[in-house]
Amino acid sequence: MNKIEPRTLPGFMELMPNEQILFEQIKEKIERTYKKFGFLPLDTPVLELSDVLLAKAGGETEKQIYRFEKGDTDISMRFDLTVPLAKYVAKNYGNLSFPFRRYQIGKVYRGERAQKGRFREFYQCDIDIIGDEELSVINDAELPSVIYTVFKELGFDDFTICMNNRKILNGLFESLEQKENSVEILRIIDKIEKIGKDAVIEELQKINISRDSIEKIIDFIQINGATDEKIKRLQNLNIENETFKIGLEELTQVIKYVRSFGIPEQNFKVDLTIARGLDYYTGTVYETFLNQYRELGSVCSGGRYENLAEYYTDKKLPGVGISIGLTRLFYKLNELNLINANKKSISDVLIVPMIEDMTVPIKVANNLRNKGINTEIFLNNKKLKAKMKYADKLEIPYVIVIGEDEVNSGVLKVKNMRTGEEKETLIENPEL
Repeated sequence: MNKIEPRTLPGFMELMPNEQILFEQIKEKIERTYKKFGFLPLDTPVLELSDVLLAKAGGETEKQIYRFEKGDTDISMRFDLTVPLAKYVAKNYGNLSFPFRRYQIGKVYRGERAQKGRFREFYQCDIDIIGDEELSVINDAELPSVIYTVFKELGFDDFTICMNNRKILNGLFESLEQKENSVEILRIIDKIEKIGKDAVIEELQKINISRDSIEKIIDFIQINGATDEKIKRLQNLNIENETFKIGLEELTQVIKYVRSFGIPEQNFKVDLTIARGLDYYTGTVYETFLNQYRELGSVCSGGRYENLAEYYTDKKLPGVGISIGLTRLFYKLNELNLINANKKSISDVLIVPMIEDMTVPIKVANNLRNKGINTEIFLNNKKLKAKMKYADKLEIPYVIVIGEDEVNSGVLKVKNMRTGEEKETLIENPEL
């Protein structure tokens, strides 16, 4: 019989147990933070009807969709968690309480070209706040507080949440009579961090933006100074455009309440180059960077959109949300040795039976588990040396050996594998 070589598709991440333990710990910290802010859990299907999932898709996104037919049903795999959220809210509108605050952590699928650090299957960790007809801009200020708390929980201190408002940019373009080119201009200036100012100017020239307008756009996005100085300089531009004025007022209010949420000044700033490439962001936008590792790119991004479910319902459902691409983040942090997958087991104690009758070892394990202690029993017939080697290799902190003497006396010895110290405990009420 010919053997098949065991291999994994490119772009799909598989981890060793110690790495998976660390991945789960990071995921749990993110989820715990989302819950702390009152977000409700949601899980939507990985598979959706293609006409539902692709209602808004187009261009590159549609090319990356995993799509197939099963019988007469045209099916696609979700490529993000936002479109399924839109479907869910439209479908369940009458049963939801608004503002609807949900978090979802799950895998999404994109048929991208496989390359290092890019995945076709990856976890996204999303939160969104959805309003019914309206949603106060103060919600836009709460999400940076969530971002700040998440990355502090993950052990980072030196990071910056960059904020902008798309209305400010759109108002600028309207004042320059470039409204019809606004989406394309936004896409180009969104890349200034990657390609630099000269390349941005070159791309703007290619879409026939005048030299004078290009100079004003570049001068605008290069406004510098502290947060309040930037706000003041934007006000001093005296741009007589209603969209610009609304955007500036929203950004000013967001900054005010970001401070109220207690985010330190060094962890946020106004960055007028932040545009977010997706067309549906209409107001506040965010990108978060680890300052010493800018090569990672944005580790958490998102923003405000006017109508989440416009392709599914006539009801106006404005929202604001953020997303962390956990798989890519984990891969990059691991690659840079910023995280250490040094936990090899989730067991707190290993019970080592040296008797044939497993009744007592099982009883001890049950008692420990009932106290919330992760307990493993070595059930295979090996010599004591092999069993202790197993505990040592997995770095299980405590070992309890149970033989005839322990059963007869009702007293156990708990061995600390790190120090070698032993302490006695009772079979009937075992303690570590």
